[in-house]
Amino acid sequence: MEAFLFLLAPLCMCFLLVGIHCYLGIHVLKRGVIFIDLSLAQVASLGSTLALVFHFEHHTTGSYFISLLFTLLVALYFAWAKKYDFLVSQEVLIALVYALSSSLIVLSVNMMAHGAEHIKEILVGQILWVTWGDVYKTAMIYLGVFCVHYFFRKPILNSTMSPDSSHFIWDFLFYALFGIVITSSVSVAGILLVFAFLVVPALISQIFYSRLKEQLIFGWVLGFALCALGMFLSYFYDLPAGALLVCLFTLIPLVGLFFAPLLQNWHRKL
Repeated sequence: MEAFLFLLAPLCMCFLLVGIHCYLGIHVLKRGVIFIDLSLAQVASLGSTLALVFHFEHHTTGSYFISLLFTLLVALYFAWAKKYDFLVSQEVLIALVYALSSSLIVLSVNMMAHGAEHIKEILVGQILWVTWGDVYKTAMIYLGVFCVHYFFRKPILNSTMSPDSSHFIWDFLFYALFGIVITSSVSVAGILLVFAFLVVPALISQIFYSRLKEQLIFGWVLGFALCALGMFLSYFYDLPAGALLVCLFTLIPLVGLFFAPLLQNWHRKL
């Protein structure tokens, strides 16, 4: 019971993260911009790093909005650059932004006394130590994003499912909402864990199901189960929660590839 009470807030945060990132992950995989999460997450981290350089306290409102501003500007750039996809693939631009942001973070932390600790937090976060205040704040942000997604679900889904008929406004709205989620998520979970939450449940669910509703349900159940397992293992064996969760999530598709023949036979029978 003591372990459960200690882990309750981190578990709720994990469930919030999996809940929204599984849905966004399905969009990302359909759009073919898998690494946009890493890119925007690194941009958000660059914003928080520069905020520290200019003496904004970590995890404050000022630091958050600086990160969000950086993320929204890059989201605007990605939406604008999509019309030039025939010249330069978006994946190339995403990789370049990631490399640029990473390099700028390294240059920035060189001016900080505790740069190494900041880099570690950027990568794997401190999800085991989130408070109920963090959970409530994140839930409110995600609820706002969900409401906008639900209200404009038809044009956003159409932009995802039919890239040729997409429009700048809907592309930017998707990337902007995605950036808001990423900015909030990275501050508590770190870049690698956010990427794992985004890609793995969506990827596995698309292997077994074709309908969006079924993909979401399967992805949520899988993500919640892995989060619960990872959190309790982290508590009982005194392991870093973020790194352990990343290992659990990423091992699933890597090891699952050995069962590809079974999956192929299962698909033929459907």
